[in-house]
Amino acid sequence: MEEWPRGVRGMEATRWNRSRSSAQHLPQLLRFGTTWKMASEDITELAESLAKTQVGGGQLSFKGKSLKLNTAEDADEVIKEIEEYDGLEALRLEGNTVGVEAAKVIAKALEKKSQLKRCHWSDMFTGRLRSEIPPALISLGEALVSAGCQLVELDLSDNAFGPDGVRGFEALLKSPACFTLQELKLNNCGMGIGGGKILAGALKECHRKSSAQGKPLALKLFVAGRNRLENDGATALAEAFRVIGTLEEVHMPQNGINHAGITALAQAFAVNLLLRVINLNDNTFTEKGAVAMAETLKKLRQVEVINFGDCLVRSKGAIAIAEAVKEGLHKLKELNLSFCEIKRDAVLIIAEATEDKSELEKLDLNGNCFGEEGCEQLQETLEGFNMAEVLGSLSDDEGDDDDEDEEDDDEDEEEDEEEEEEDVEEEEEEEEELPQVQERGQGEQESLTPKKILETHDSTPVSSPALPPVDVGTFLAFPSPEKLLRLGPKCSTLIAQQTDTSDTEKVVMVFLKISSVFKDETTVKAAVHEITDALMREAFSSATFNSDTFATSLLIHLGLLKSEEKIKAVPSLYGPLMTLNHMVQQDYFPKSLVPVLLAFVTKPNRALDSCSFARHLLLQTLHQL
Repeated sequence: MEEWPRGVRGMEATRWNRSRSSAQHLPQLLRFGTTWKMASEDITELAESLAKTQVGGGQLSFKGKSLKLNTAEDADEVIKEIEEYDGLEALRLEGNTVGVEAAKVIAKALEKKSQLKRCHWSDMFTGRLRSEIPPALISLGEALVSAGCQLVELDLSDNAFGPDGVRGFEALLKSPACFTLQELKLNNCGMGIGGGKILAGALKECHRKSSAQGKPLALKLFVAGRNRLENDGATALAEAFRVIGTLEEVHMPQNGINHAGITALAQAFAVNLLLRVINLNDNTFTEKGAVAMAETLKKLRQVEVINFGDCLVRSKGAIAIAEAVKEGLHKLKELNLSFCEIKRDAVLIIAEATEDKSELEKLDLNGNCFGEEGCEQLQETLEGFNMAEVLGSLSDDEGDDDDEDEEDDDEDEEEDEEEEEEDVEEEEEEEEELPQVQERGQGEQESLTPKKILETHDSTPVSSPALPPVDVGTFLAFPSPEKLLRLGPKCSTLIAQQTDTSDTEKVVMVFLKISSVFKDETTVKAAVHEITDALMREAFSSATFNSDTFATSLLIHLGLLKSEEKIKAVPSLYGPLMTLNHMVQQDYFPKSLVPVLLAFVTKPNRALDSCSFARHLLLQTLHQL
């Protein structure tokens, strides 16, 4: 009969078990409980403890406990568990909320846990002010460095900490504690361009320091979806990826990256020859970015998953990618080119590219423009290869244009692409022409009134040829940040005057069009806020305006409330939610609508999943009102 170590009885046996991965010894403990005369209450206490913390294999978990750890006293139980856990290798704190003071005492407990390798710290600051998160992260990071940890995994996803939050763990990333890091997960953190640049710099510094010690950083998994990195942030990270060279998986969906950033990433991926998974879903390749990525794919041999869905690769880009697939990628298991505006002329080329891909398990081409005939050709071709089963649903196919118009459509496609590139270049030129605004410190930016910013932008000379003036009607017909700024300093007054505030539905539509162009750039954000304030102040002060009807209509258009009529929800909720976050804090906003918004924004909804950063900020504000 197996015996406990000499002198170990009662709850001491519990602690001995815990150090030996108690979960696997629990059956023995229960089976031999009578032999050791262990009290039934001790067994119950042990079972409850194990269920509570899910201990096993060096892992201590508080995942999903919804603990509100504000003060040091609030964290007493967590600290006790950490201190009593010998050989702690993984700590899960997801689904709780940790304040600055609680983080400090938890950090103190971690200073003696040198074996800690995996930090599962996603969704750990729910309801916290953004100013609270950096100091909390700094305390925890300093503890890991002090303990001499050698991390393998760091997960800080779903924490809305923004660029400042990246500063909170920047020192940790540069320290010896991260020289061994293999997995870095920062999904949905609102890092923005600034945070992306800080992160890239920290990764490069980590690689430099670790290389000096003869063991270069060998990062394998990088996750940073939904962070609004855009071109500059993606390009900065691409530089870090080129330096590292060991990546196996990269997930960067929904970051507002267009062909310039995609090209930079493609060049960096070409150096990471072990890449297996590339997920860039819902960015904007266009042909230029797709061709650059296709050239890289020709150099990679280990790729198993390609997710370029919702990336606007279009027909020519899809053909380039198909050619890369055909030439190599024999380990390919999944190819996603859904919702990319690919037309029928590319169908057979894509299908034929998969002919000898024996490992292929999933081919997603839904939501393109093949038409009924194109879909049939695709299915027939795949059936000829005995690969029809890999094809996903084509239920959302957009239908094919008339055959006679295909050449014209190709020309239009090229023109559209050129116009998009020109728009990007114009925006970049305009930003360069306003260094006095962009280079100011944060405090100075806030002191600039929206009107002054707009006046500065309006008086800035525009590169030749001059763009035509923009009126309110033109902006509302085809909204864009550039058009909004070109309305001039009187835009808020003009839009408010030209909107019939007695028509609730019209006010909702104008609000959505204004908020749809929201960006975190100071000039655009200030303009959106000023125009929204002028419009909604006028509306809510009108005796004929029904605020309850406004809220109902807005929720319907946001896709948060069902309607008897078929109404197409707005494609992206980020701008509207960020604008709402500003609007609900103003004195003109009826406080009676706060519970209504809170109820619908709190409810689980797929439409909100892609903008959880904005949702988090709005919920935080609503709870405080």
